[in-house]
Amino acid sequence: MTIEHPGTTTANRLDRVIFGDNQFFGVNHMSEERARAQAMRFQDADAIMAVLDDAVDSGVTTFMCTTHDRIAEITDRVRAQPDRYAHFTFLPCMPYAHKYADAVTEHGMLGALRRFLPEEGAMNAMVRGGRSLATKDIEGLVTLLIDAEMAMFRGTRTPVIWLQNVVTDLLLGLGFVDAFAMFAEHARSRYHAEPGFITMNLPMLLPALDRAGVANPLVCANINKIGFRMSGGMDSYRDALEQRPFRAVAMSVFASGAIPAGEAIEWIFAQPNIESIVFGASSKRHIAETVALVREHAV
Repeated sequence: MTIEHPGTTTANRLDRVIFGDNQFFGVNHMSEERARAQAMRFQDADAIMAVLDDAVDSGVTTFMCTTHDRIAEITDRVRAQPDRYAHFTFLPCMPYAHKYADAVTEHGMLGALRRFLPEEGAMNAMVRGGRSLATKDIEGLVTLLIDAEMAMFRGTRTPVIWLQNVVTDLLLGLGFVDAFAMFAEHARSRYHAEPGFITMNLPMLLPALDRAGVANPLVCANINKIGFRMSGGMDSYRDALEQRPFRAVAMSVFASGAIPAGEAIEWIFAQPNIESIVFGASSKRHIAETVALVREHAV
């Protein structure tokens, strides 16, 4: 669903509402029981695809997703029906940390790299990976892992590539801001995509991206009326939204159900500099209600 809004050009702006994938993989920040039930429900691609079709029918065609193995099945289906999904857009979030942790435990570091090599140029990628480990060439390793994660999205629309918060915030804590520039450069040069950064601490990340030379960054963070999971406090988020040049994508807008939907959407779009929201849902009714609220309150 595209609604006109300030802050970006027609060519690069995001839709006001983006569909997320937490519900498909058993992520719920308020209820472990509900998370388990959702994980059971969405064990196969048919169940996931049914909900995505509900989103498409409601006018939501942008899907922000991890690189979970099951997403590869979704990209296959989108490629197989180009007319049905002509405007469908993926916003990949990487790396999917659990996948790599399990692979390293089972196969070792080099074995894990070989497992996730991109199909195209596999020999070149393997050489790059070996050299990166041997010489601690971090940039080579970063680009190798991005290429491996992006392999499943070949032939689909991917205008933004997101760095997952588990890595963003680790790099932030280590003070390794150069890695942000490496990620941004590779996303732009190889994939012609906008780099995005997911974080649990927006006020701390923005100055670090400044130091890395990432101008007007696209940043996704928890932003909601009650300060739920907003590290750094409401005042610092308000200052950032009012004073810093960046493109804000708000997640946890409903605070995992703690805020009524209408109240949450009205509040979020009353804040300055909110480009988009990302939300997850598992029912057609919830999707349609959220879209209607965004159309009512987004300007």
